[in-house]
Amino acid sequence: MTNPPRVPPFRLTRTLAVAGGLVAVAAIWFCVGLFHRTPPVFGWLPLLAAVPIAAVTSWRAADQGRTLWRYVSAGILLIGLGAAGNAFDYFSGRQQGQHISGWTAGVYTAGLVAILLGVLRIPGARRTRIEWVRFGLDIATVIVTVLTFCWHLIYPRWESWLSDSVGGAITVLIVVGAGFICVFAFVKVAFTGTGLIDRRALHLLALTGAVGAGGGSLAPLLADRPYLNTAHVLLPCTCMCLCFAADRQLRATRAGRPQPRPLSRRLSVMPYAAVLATGGLLLSSAVSHTADLVVIAIGSVTVTVLVAGRQAVALRDNALLLDDLDARQRELAHQATHDVLTGLPNRTVLVREITEALAADPESVSVALIDLDDFKEINDDLGHAVGDALLVAVAERISAELPADAMVARLGGDEYALLLRSGDHAAVLGALAAQLRRPVHAAGHELVVEASTGLAPARAGETADELLRRADVAMYEAKGQGKGRLVGYTAEMDQRTAEQSRLAADLRTALDTDQLHLLYQPIVAMPGGELYGVEALVRWTHPERGPVGPATFIPAAERTGLIVPLGSWILQEACRQATAWLATLGGAAPRTVTVNVSARQLREAGFAKEVEAVLHRTGLPPHVLTVEVTETAVFDGGTALTELRAIAELGVNIALDDFGTGHSSLGLLRTCPADILKVDKSFVDDITEGGQNAVVVAALIGICDGLHLRAVAEGVETAEQAAELYRLGYRYAQGYYYARPLPAAEIEARSRCGVAA
Repeated sequence: MTNPPRVPPFRLTRTLAVAGGLVAVAAIWFCVGLFHRTPPVFGWLPLLAAVPIAAVTSWRAADQGRTLWRYVSAGILLIGLGAAGNAFDYFSGRQQGQHISGWTAGVYTAGLVAILLGVLRIPGARRTRIEWVRFGLDIATVIVTVLTFCWHLIYPRWESWLSDSVGGAITVLIVVGAGFICVFAFVKVAFTGTGLIDRRALHLLALTGAVGAGGGSLAPLLADRPYLNTAHVLLPCTCMCLCFAADRQLRATRAGRPQPRPLSRRLSVMPYAAVLATGGLLLSSAVSHTADLVVIAIGSVTVTVLVAGRQAVALRDNALLLDDLDARQRELAHQATHDVLTGLPNRTVLVREITEALAADPESVSVALIDLDDFKEINDDLGHAVGDALLVAVAERISAELPADAMVARLGGDEYALLLRSGDHAAVLGALAAQLRRPVHAAGHELVVEASTGLAPARAGETADELLRRADVAMYEAKGQGKGRLVGYTAEMDQRTAEQSRLAADLRTALDTDQLHLLYQPIVAMPGGELYGVEALVRWTHPERGPVGPATFIPAAERTGLIVPLGSWILQEACRQATAWLATLGGAAPRTVTVNVSARQLREAGFAKEVEAVLHRTGLPPHVLTVEVTETAVFDGGTALTELRAIAELGVNIALDDFGTGHSSLGLLRTCPADILKVDKSFVDDITEGGQNAVVVAALIGICDGLHLRAVAEGVETAEQAAELYRLGYRYAQGYYYARPLPAAEIEARSRCGVAA
C-alpha cells in the first residue's frame, strides 16, 4: 500500500490565535463575575465575535465535496444568532438568568439540526451482520451511559429548571437535544467511515459538540447570578474547538486525498470504560444515598448487560474469524502446491517428485512437456471462459489416461508437465495424443485439440531442472515441426540456445541504438476509472525483424543475463519520464509509476543502491516509484529479499505481481516488505461466475485489508468483472477494459483530464 499523504504540521494561524484570545478574555471575565457583579454587556461581546470567525473557517474547510463543513458553518451561525436573541431577551427584560424564549430556542434548535444533518452525511462503512449487531450494542452502551450521567446531573436541579414552566422546559430540551447530537456525532465519527473528511478533524468536531452540550447542563448553577450565562464561555470555547477542527481539515486537504484507515483498536476499550464509569457512579450514589440511586442502578445494570452481550457477540465473531482464517490458510497452502484452475499439482510439487524419482531409479524416469497448439486463438476467438474450460477438460483427460505411477502438473498457461516412471514412455504419450484429438466439450463448445509434446529421458546424475529444460527444448522443437507432434530430445536441439544468444546480441545492440521504447498501462481508481498510476512495459522494434514481442526477447534476456542491463534501462527511462510528468502536470501526474524487476536483478547485490542512484539522478520522489516483483523472485529469501527490504527503506513502494499463481503463502506476506498486492488475471477472468477463483479473490481482499496492503486487480476486461471486483472491496485495477498500454504522450494527455479510458 502506498504511503498516505502526510498532513502538514500544525501552525498557529492568526485565526486560531484570535479564537484563543477570545476564549481567554471570556474566561477571565466569567471568573471575575463569579465573585463580583460585572456589567453583563461585556460577557456577550467575545461570544458574538467568536461566532463569525468559526463560521468563516468552517466554510473554508468545505472543499472538494466536504459538505459537512457547510452544514457546520450554517449551524454555528444559527447558534450565534440564537445567542444574540438570548442577549436581547436578557437586556430587554423578557427573560431572566439562564432561561431562553421560544423564538431563541427555535434558532438554537435549527443550528443543532443543521450540524446533525452534516454529521448524517458522513458516509458509513459497509458491515457484516455481526458487525452491525456489535455496532448497535456499542451505540446502545454509549447512549445508556450518557443518559445515566445526564439524569444524575439534571435530577437534583430538576425543580429549579422547571420553576418557569416554559423557559425551564425549553432549556431542558435544548440541553438534552445537544447532548444527544453530541452522542450521535461521537458514535458516527468513532464507528463509521469518514470518506473525504479527515478523521482527526472529526475527533475535534466531536470535542466541539461535547464542550457545548456538556457545559449547558451547568446552567442552573448560575441561578443566583442572572447577569452571567454559561454561553459567555462555552460558545467561545466551542468556536475555538471548531476553528481547530476546520484548520486540521484544511491542512489535510492540502496534503491530498485522505487514505482509508482501519478503525483504532483503542475503541474496543469503550464498552469497558462505560461499565467502569457507570459502576463508579453507582458506587458513589450508594455511598451518598442519593435519591436517584434506583435509576442509576438500572442504568449501570443495563450497560453491564449490553457489554456482556457485545462480548458474547465478539467471541462468536472471533470464532468465526478463526475458522475463516484457517480455511483461507488451507486454501492458500493448497494454492502454493496446486494450480487454481485445474487443481493439478504445480511446478513446486513436480520438481520435488522428479528429484525423488531420479534418486530412486533415474534410468526409468522421463519428463514430457505438453503445450496445446493454437490455444491463444481459442482464447481470442471464443473468450477466456471457453479457454479455461478447455484447460480443465484437457487436465481431466490427461489424468485419466496416465498410468497409476505417473504424474501430471500444470506449469502455467496451456503447458502441462508429465513425470513418467515406468513402461514405454513414447507409447504412453502416443496413446495420450490420440485421446486428446477426440473432441473436447468446453463451455458449450466442441473443440478439437492438438498438442505439441517434448520428451526427455533422464540420465544418471541429472537434476530435475535440467530434465525439465531438455523437455522444454524438445517441446519447442515439436512446435517448430508443426501441430500435434511428439519429439524426443537430442543434443542437436540445444542449437536453439545459440539462436537465443543471437537474439540477446541483437538486444544488446538495441539497448545501445535506441530501438527500445516504453509504453505505459494505466492503473485506475475504481469505480470511476480515474487515472491513478501506470505500469511501464518495454517494447522492441528490430530494424530487420520488425516488432519483437516481450514473450520472445525477455526469455532470451533472462537466459543470457542481459535482463540486468535491460532492467536498468527500463528503470532509468521510467523514472525520467515520471519526473517529466511531475514537472509538466504537477498534481495531475500519475501518482505512481510501476517498474517490473526480475529475479535476476534482485539477486544482484547492490541493486538497491542502483535504485537509489537513479532516483537521485532523475530527482524522482521515492514514493512515486513502485518496484514490482513476482512472488517466486523473493520466496526463498536470500539476497533478493535483502535487496527488496533495502529498496523499501528508501521509501519506494513494493508490489507483489501475479500473487496466487506460484508459491503464495501468508508467510511470504509477513517477510516481504510489500505495500501492494497484484491479483493475477487468472483469478479475475471468471470472477463473475463464482467458483474457486471468486473465493480466492474475495479472500485476498480480506487479507489485504487485514495487512494494510493495496490490492490491484490485473487483467480486468469487462464491465461485469470491474463491478464485481468493486463490490468485493477492490479499489484499484488495470486491464484492457480501462486502457491498453499507451505512449507517454497519450498518458500525459489523459492525465490532464484525470481519466484512463
